[in-house]
Amino acid sequence: MGRPRAFDTDRAVETAATLFATHGYEGTSVDDLVTATGIHRGSLYKAFGSKRSLHLTALRNHLDHEIRPTTAALATLTDPEQALSTAIASYDNGPAAGLLLLAAAERAPHDPEVAALVAEGIAALEDALRPSHGDAAPRLTSTVLGARLRLRAGLPTSSKEH
Repeated sequence: MGRPRAFDTDRAVETAATLFATHGYEGTSVDDLVTATGIHRGSLYKAFGSKRSLHLTALRNHLDHEIRPTTAALATLTDPEQALSTAIASYDNGPAAGLLLLAAAERAPHDPEVAALVAEGIAALEDALRPSHGDAAPRLTSTVLGARLRLRAGLPTSSKEH
């Protein structure tokens, strides 16, 4: 019989999500994960199997605890301007800000499971913008994600911010 885990799995996933969101999948080493979580390498592998598996777990957690609650709140807004500005201000803006965007750019083209999770996140935003924007929701989803990407890069989201 094995010993019980001496660490909080949810906290480890949150810490990993923040690392992946900050440095990307490729920019986050197993040593970085070990150091940040305080979990020994063997325990990390025993709990999650691999760095990729931990990344997928972090991305699923991000969808469940950040993306879906945000999109559920957005779906209640019917004023188009308010819905769009709220989406830009809040979408993917939690402790793992940028995780969905980095996963989309870095891993989705090469990993079908990541691509499926990214597609879920994008579809959730499109669905949330439909009540306020109808058929324009897919285009506005691109606007929101583009704005988040600009903010991540430290760029203004509009020419008014220069």
